[in-house]
Amino acid sequence: MSVRTLLHRGALVPIVQAALSLCGCAVGPDFESPAAPAVSGYTTGRLPVTQGADGPGGMAQRFAYGADVPAVWWQVFRSRQIEVFVREAIDNHPDLAAAQAALRQAREVAAADTSALLPSITGESSVTRNEVPLAQSGQTGPSSLYTLYKTSVPVSFTPDIFGGKARGIEADLASADYQRFQLEATYLTLTANVVTTAISDASYAAQIRVTQEQIEGQRQLVALLEQQFALGAVANSDVLTQKAQLAQTIATLPPLQKSRAQNRNQLMAYLGRLPSQDRGEAVPLANLRLPRDLPVSVPSLLVRQRPDIRAAESQVHQASANVGVATANMLPSVTLSASGGSSASALAGLYGPQSAAWSVAASVTGPIFDAGSLFHTKESKVAALEQSGAKYRSTVITAFQNVADALRAIQSDADLLKAQLEAEKASAESLKMSQAQFKAGSTTFISVINAEQTLLTARINRVKAQASRYADTVALYQSLGGGWWNRVDETPAATAKPAGIAAIFTPAGALPAQPTPPAN
Repeated sequence: MSVRTLLHRGALVPIVQAALSLCGCAVGPDFESPAAPAVSGYTTGRLPVTQGADGPGGMAQRFAYGADVPAVWWQVFRSRQIEVFVREAIDNHPDLAAAQAALRQAREVAAADTSALLPSITGESSVTRNEVPLAQSGQTGPSSLYTLYKTSVPVSFTPDIFGGKARGIEADLASADYQRFQLEATYLTLTANVVTTAISDASYAAQIRVTQEQIEGQRQLVALLEQQFALGAVANSDVLTQKAQLAQTIATLPPLQKSRAQNRNQLMAYLGRLPSQDRGEAVPLANLRLPRDLPVSVPSLLVRQRPDIRAAESQVHQASANVGVATANMLPSVTLSASGGSSASALAGLYGPQSAAWSVAASVTGPIFDAGSLFHTKESKVAALEQSGAKYRSTVITAFQNVADALRAIQSDADLLKAQLEAEKASAESLKMSQAQFKAGSTTFISVINAEQTLLTARINRVKAQASRYADTVALYQSLGGGWWNRVDETPAATAKPAGIAAIFTPAGALPAQPTPPAN
């Protein structure tokens, strides 16, 4: 039975515990999770309920402080097509497969390095045919011809007196934690990008539709003006002015079509498809719904919910353990070795008492003079720990900024949508008035052209503001961590074989337990 199988079945747990008991006090710093920032909110002042407006994306929203983030947060938009997009991306995107494999690799490395805490046992067997001349021993006569059978089982064990090996395994487990949260970050980024890109596609489609409707209306107006010019009711300059306006409006359509096509290509990439595999599925902007209540995690929980913060914390943990490894390398080490076996000239006598052979040895090694190499190596690990700590703090600051930005955007874009709807309504009334005044002869056709352009701009801006409301909601869920702690994102591709090697060491207390999701 292999050591791997024994570890999997737990048969070597007592041996591992005994090995850990010889480790003594592990040198180096003992890692503790950094404390959350001592703040009670993300912005100055408490954000009020957002303003409501008529039309898609106009629902008033309120913030539920302390509420939990749902596991499948994209369902809040109540769009079946978005759910289909997200599921396809999760199933097909290679970045998730790569993250799963990276996590499995890190866990396998940690499992492999646990062997350093156990004795090394090997088995050797040999048979040799020898011919030795008697002259070699000062005798005369024919050469001596014989066969020698040998077996031996060498055993070697280096007790982890100063905990250097335990710190190394601790670093491996921290590296596995890092890959675990990198997987969560990849999952969160992918799902958020899919939803945001689908919303952008809906926005481009609505802008194109508005522009096409404007073009059709302007073409009808050109035809009407040409008829009136033929009757002498309007000047040719009015016809030419309207044709110029029509050409300008048509010129705005290709950039929108290009942007939508490129956005569709990006969406296909997120879904794991090639651009030529676009089947035309889309999410109409009018079919999306905004959630009335938006969760806002308390700041003390954000550092446990954001996968990028947890990944940065794992890097600090790994750097802390590496300091312990480097410190232990500066100290002496003891190696215990033994060997048992037998030697015989006949195979039948190989296991007899007269053929037995054994040996026991102990050795101590330690640095005497290395010109400061080990010291400076340790100091480099200390500097790496300080660097990872600074990066962790930077990650926390960025995370809090992300949440604050999303909260402000939700509030501001709600106000913007209400203003854009009012601007569109006023622009439509202004165009009707300008057309009526032109027919009555009280104004020039230029005022009609300006009113048309103002209405087109107002309608496009209204569509953009509607899409921003949905995108802001996505940004908030993403900035809060995406609810990964309420679901299981790992697949068998991320699991070491055997799984749960780290749990073997928990009873001895030498290694930290795997991190747990934040409390709901």
